[in-house]
Amino acid sequence: AALLTLTRKRGAATYAQTLQNIPETQVTTLENGLRVASEESNQPTCTVGLWIEAGSRYEDTKTNGAGFFMEHMAFKGTKKHPGSVFEKEVESLGAHLNGYTSREQTAFYIKALSKDMPKVVELLSDLVQNCVLEDSQIEKERGIILQELKEMDSNLTDVTFDYLHATAYQGTALAHTVEGTTENIKRLTRADLASYIDTHFKAPRMVLAAAGGISHRELVDAAKQHFTGAPFTYKGDSVPALARCRFTGSEIRARDDALPLAHIALAVEGPGWADPDNVVLNVANAIIGRYDRTFGGGKNQSSRLAALAVEHNLCHSFEPFNTSYSDTGLFGFHFVSDPLSIDDMMFCAQREWMRLCTSTTESEVTRAKNYLRSAMVAQLDGTTRVCENIGSHLLHYGRCIPLEEWDARISAIDARMVRDVCSKYIYDKCPAIAAVGPIEQLLDYNRIRSAMYWIRL
Repeated sequence: AALLTLTRKRGAATYAQTLQNIPETQVTTLENGLRVASEESNQPTCTVGLWIEAGSRYEDTKTNGAGFFMEHMAFKGTKKHPGSVFEKEVESLGAHLNGYTSREQTAFYIKALSKDMPKVVELLSDLVQNCVLEDSQIEKERGIILQELKEMDSNLTDVTFDYLHATAYQGTALAHTVEGTTENIKRLTRADLASYIDTHFKAPRMVLAAAGGISHRELVDAAKQHFTGAPFTYKGDSVPALARCRFTGSEIRARDDALPLAHIALAVEGPGWADPDNVVLNVANAIIGRYDRTFGGGKNQSSRLAALAVEHNLCHSFEPFNTSYSDTGLFGFHFVSDPLSIDDMMFCAQREWMRLCTSTTESEVTRAKNYLRSAMVAQLDGTTRVCENIGSHLLHYGRCIPLEEWDARISAIDARMVRDVCSKYIYDKCPAIAAVGPIEQLLDYNRIRSAMYWIRL
């Protein structure tokens, strides 16, 4: 027992030591514009992935859903590895392949043994460069995607957030859903998918990121071998411009009294990725906290809103969010409640927002900062999360921001800063609202708007 205790003490590291011992992220830009970034460690495994500046925001009304469709087709074979051969290649390495599409980025990544890194880079290159797009596979995936869209309609949280984007950014590309519409999925052709790849899957818009027991030099050599040639370079000199998406204070209500619970999301316009106000707003959200009835413990949380939710049975769950994009964002909260509790929950949640703007205390800020630090260090668990951070950071910020810098930004925040920044984004602003379900009790928009400020004598 004494030996085990001694061993555990030797292996423990303080928070400051953890930040200082994080390996440096090395970045190399190839001649064609591809950024190759890695963080070396002594892990026996590695995660290698491609993060691409492409998503539903880069689509128009007719092509919305092409990126999501392409994500499905990417795993269905290439010219070099047709059909199931590609899957067998991945399985023969004992690797795990995954991918996702969002509004501003697309990612494909593979987790494998460190020694197989060169082969993984080859597979990723083949995946985005030589996707076969066979007509038979396209029709098969079309049916699968249409079935997925039906299933997504039953996830009311996702539906609510899609409505929130649709009303907040109405008439712009950010109003599109990631998955696209049923009509679009039915009519997208092979030519549409090929055009999407040819337009967006280009080296200057890609980051090849890796984390784990790999060598940066070997990663760069593998990238030079496989990510070169015409398919990865623009025919012109410039990257397609991203259209500005303007926020609109408005609402969408989808009333359905047959549903048991109401889903409500309210948001104001937040800052883009690179804005330093994001760190302060994340502290503000940590002060508001979150609650889920199935987890319990609401009375014992530091969150005032959670305590009120438990005491007065206001909701089943609530969660704040700060969703950022290149030049804008959505800062708000989402809650699920019984039909007769909507008004009370909305009143309490907006009152918490006003309290953030006027009377945030230092003790609350200290707790929130510690919460953010814990969440930040938790990102170090596993090579996949580290790899995703590297790829996303280079797309969003143009560099990988070290955790020491994030910690310094968090440490600099005080209660006055939280009050000032929250007042800047929340106080007397027109919100966007999305509501789904039995929402008869949701007050008129003007009443909700009037609760976005306090009149004090």
